[in-house]
Amino acid sequence: MVARALASFLAAIGFFTVLPAPGAERLRPGRTADAMVWLPAVGFLLGGVLALVDLGLRAVFPPWAGAALLLAAWTTLTGALHLDGFLDACDGLLAARPPRDRLEILRDPHAGSFAVVGGICLLAAKFASLAELPAADRTLALLVVPALARGAVVFAVRAFPYARAGSGLGRLFRDGLSWSRVAAAAAVAIGAATIVLGWIGAATAGFVWLAATLLGWWSTRRIGGLTGDVYGAVVEVGEVGALLFVLAVGGG
Repeated sequence: MVARALASFLAAIGFFTVLPAPGAERLRPGRTADAMVWLPAVGFLLGGVLALVDLGLRAVFPPWAGAALLLAAWTTLTGALHLDGFLDACDGLLAARPPRDRLEILRDPHAGSFAVVGGICLLAAKFASLAELPAADRTLALLVVPALARGAVVFAVRAFPYARAGSGLGRLFRDGLSWSRVAAAAAVAIGAATIVLGWIGAATAGFVWLAATLLGWWSTRRIGGLTGDVYGAVVEVGEVGALLFVLAVGGG
């Protein structure tokens, strides 16, 4: 059991980040649900790396330059995986077309106008939040924000139907994902956020889960469920929403 858990953790690191994961196996059917449980832990690992990067940048660069480089590092460490899903989701979900056409637009790798505008707004909001957060608050936020967003996406994957018929990468993440696994992932993310940020961490978790629920509900209205691209959008919206919430409630 310990060996399987370690293998799932390494597989999650290898798939969802560009961080080295020696001995990581490729995610395969029947094991993806195990990897999903580890998403908050992957988020904490990512957050810890980002916090260290931030400390180094603050020693060399002024706040806004450091925030820009930190955002670049954040995107690079995830391989832009979730950002790519967010951009595709903007094009597909915002299109004034029937649900079937929206699903086809989600498959299109080319970025349309909604993706460009949505991506600019998302990155601008992330950058501004990182730049405006006081140094100590930003370090603490970086530790928990990636984990909260990934805990929320585990919930969204299980709570809402998969939009496409047949097989798909997104369906692999949903198949076998039980509510007990969702609860375990949520407990890790929310518990650690509360320890690090106190009541602000708990409140931020509630805000992120609300955002994930609303996005999942809206996507289900638009295309009948969620897809892998929408899962990425849930992560990105959760991250930027958490940063903005921390900035509004506790920053400074």
